Amino acid sequence: MMLIVSVCLSVFAVAVLVVMTFGSGPSKRVNMRLAALDHEFAPPAREEAATDVRRPQPRLTASPRLNRLLASMNVASAAALFLYQADVKISLGALFLASVTGSALTGYFWYERSGQALAALFLSAVFLPLPLRYVQWKRQKRLFTLEQQLPEAVGMVASALRVGHSLVASLGAVAQECPEPIAGEMRKCFEEQNYGVGLRASMSNLTTRVPVQDFRIFAAAVMVQKESGGNLAEVLDNVARTARERFRLKKQVRVHTTQGIMTGWILSLLPVAIGLVMYLMNPDGMSVLWERETGLRMLYGAMAMDFVGALIIRKIVRIRV
Repeated sequence: MMLIVSVCLSVFAVAVLVVMTFGSGPSKRVNMRLAALDHEFAPPAREEAATDVRRPQPRLTASPRLNRLLASMNVASAAALFLYQADVKISLGALFLASVTGSALTGYFWYERSGQALAALFLSAVFLPLPLRYVQWKRQKRLFTLEQQLPEAVGMVASALRVGHSLVASLGAVAQECPEPIAGEMRKCFEEQNYGVGLRASMSNLTTRVPVQDFRIFAAAVMVQKESGGNLAEVLDNVARTARERFRLKKQVRVHTTQGIMTGWILSLLPVAIGLVMYLMNPDGMSVLWERETGLRMLYGAMAMDFVGALIIRKIVRIRV
């Protein structure tokens, strides 16, 4: 029974991580419009994405066999992109090893202290997704910073175009003048075009590295101007103004939903914290929950209701702009 409970809790933790990592995206109407632009201005099927041949390709693990297995499962590219977007220098194997090792040590020390296998397995399952959750938090923070820096960078590109610079030279100026991390992304785009990569592929690579709506709008505006002509500086000014207003609105929404987010975290973690405190104060009284069948039913029901309540609160306060 303990093995079944351990497997269920591990699957539960992984499911929560997947839901939090690949949650609901922007609105359906915005996705449809941006998808149409991506389809229209995407590189041809025969044109492969540019790869920097000057640098060795990242290895996800220290095992060549595991690397080949991940590559055959089409996991290697997605995992490498996820770690790159989070600006994390460790490999996927090291991250997975940290999750498993920390989970095992947490369960072992708790079992040695209390002698309760069920509580130890539960804490092990809770710790398992924490390192991946930390990487996801760093990724969200970096993408938020890129979204914040984009209006200024686009405005700088528009100013450079007005004084007579080409688009490539304007991207190079942004790479030199703007702070990180947007300077690094623009530098990659600038270097790709200097090494012979087309503008279409370069913009496609940029939107792949930075999956933010405003970057997709910027890339679509550049490609529309290339195909149909027009004043690119004026178009980029409008893009910068729109991105700046969207970011300001997003910050206002975040301010107004902070209370709801904190309420959700407190209501979700308060039962667990109270249960741990009560167990430390009176182990015999709390052990009734997992030593009797009725107590186990109550415990499983409380965990299910706590999880469902957290998802409902998260759905309420998660407002897309």
